[in-house]
Amino acid sequence: MRIQKLWGRVREPRTVKKLGIIAGVVVIFGLGVLTGQGRLRIVPRGPFSDQTGLPRTLDYSSVNQLYDTLKANYNGKLTEQQILDGLKHGLANAPGDQYTEYFSATEAKAFNNELQGISVTGIGAELDQDSAGNVIIMSPINGSPAAAAGLLAKDVITAINGQSTAGMSVDAAVTKIRGPKGSKVTLSILRGGNQRLTLTITRDTITVPTATSKILDGGIGYLQISQFSSDTFSLVQQAVSSFQRAGVKKVIVDLRDNPGGEVDAAQNIASLWLPDNALIEQEKRGSEVAASYRATGDNPLKGMPTAVLVNAGSASAAEITALALHDNHAATIMGEKSYGKGVVQSVIPFSDGSELKVTIAKWYSPNGTSINHKGITPDKVVMLSDADVKAGNDTQLQAAEAFLQTK
Repeated sequence: MRIQKLWGRVREPRTVKKLGIIAGVVVIFGLGVLTGQGRLRIVPRGPFSDQTGLPRTLDYSSVNQLYDTLKANYNGKLTEQQILDGLKHGLANAPGDQYTEYFSATEAKAFNNELQGISVTGIGAELDQDSAGNVIIMSPINGSPAAAAGLLAKDVITAINGQSTAGMSVDAAVTKIRGPKGSKVTLSILRGGNQRLTLTITRDTITVPTATSKILDGGIGYLQISQFSSDTFSLVQQAVSSFQRAGVKKVIVDLRDNPGGEVDAAQNIASLWLPDNALIEQEKRGSEVAASYRATGDNPLKGMPTAVLVNAGSASAAEITALALHDNHAATIMGEKSYGKGVVQSVIPFSDGSELKVTIAKWYSPNGTSINHKGITPDKVVMLSDADVKAGNDTQLQAAEAFLQTK
C-alpha cells in the first residue's frame, strides 16, 4: 500500500505519500529540522512499471573489488553496517534527484518524527538545496529562533560553525545544525548574492501549531497555515466555525513560508471553498495520470471572497492549495513568487526500519499547470522588503485586506 502526502523539500518542500508518497519533504531546523506531516493516505496501488530501462540485475563485481580494496587499505575502523548504509545512500543518490534519498533506520525514525509534527529541538528553519548544490533556507518557522534571528527564504548557508557547506548534503547540514536546547550554532549566510551575514542562534524546542486564526478589522477572517499535517484540517475547521459565529464574509489564507505537507490535508482544506468533485490536482508519470484529487463537498466557504498570500517559502502542498483555489475561481493569489515544487515522492519502508524516498510523479494544477522549478506568479505581486520585516510592517497582508475591502 502507499500513503500520500505533499510538501516542499527538506530535503524538499513537501508532497508525500507513504508506503508512501511525498511530493517534497523539507528539513526544518528543529531537530535541526522540523517538517510537518501527519496522517498519510493509504493508496491501494502496487509498484509502478519500470521506466528506467535498467537491467533486471546488476553486476556487482566492481563493487566487490572496491570493497576489497577499501578494506585492505583504509587506515581506520569501519563496520559492516557503515559500508551497507554507504552503498544504499550512494545508490539512492545515483539518479542525481535532490528529492530521492535513502534513510537508515535511525534517519528514517527522525524523518518520520518530523513528518508527524513531533516537537524537536533546533532553530526552526527548513533547509533545501538549490540547483547549484548550495544549502539554502527554504523557510523559517514563524516564532522560531531562526525567524527571530532574521533568516529568510532563499538565504544560502555558506558555513556552519565555521565549516564550509561546499559539497555538503542537506542531511549533513541538518545534523550539524541540530543540538540540545540552549546551545548555540553560528551560520554564515549569503543573501541576495552579495550580502554576507553571520548569525549565532540559540537552539530551542520547536512546537508550532499548524494553523492559527483571528478576525481582522472589517470582519475579515485571517487563517494562517504553517504546514499541512495530521492536525491541520481539524484546526482549520475550528477556525471556520469561529468565522461563521463572527459573521465573517471574507477570508485571507496566509500560506507564506509554508513548505507543504500532506495531500489529504491540502485536499480537505481546499474543499472548504470548492464545489463537490472539483479537481484539486493531478499526478502524472510521463503522460499517464497516476492519481487525481477532488473536492469532498464540505464547502462552508464556497463563494466567499478570498485572498491567498504566498512567498518564496510557499511550496508543494501550499502551492497545490493556492492553485486549486485559483484555478477554480475561488481565490486571488497575492504576494511574491512561490518556491516551485511540483514533484511527488513515495516513502517506501523496509523490514529493517530503513526507508527509500523516491520521486514518482509530477503534480499539475486543475488548469494543467506544472510549477516545478518555476513557482506561482501571484495575480497581484506585492513585495515585502527587509526594512518592512524589521519594522513589523506587513505590506502583503495590508494589500490583501485592502483588496478584500473592495469585494
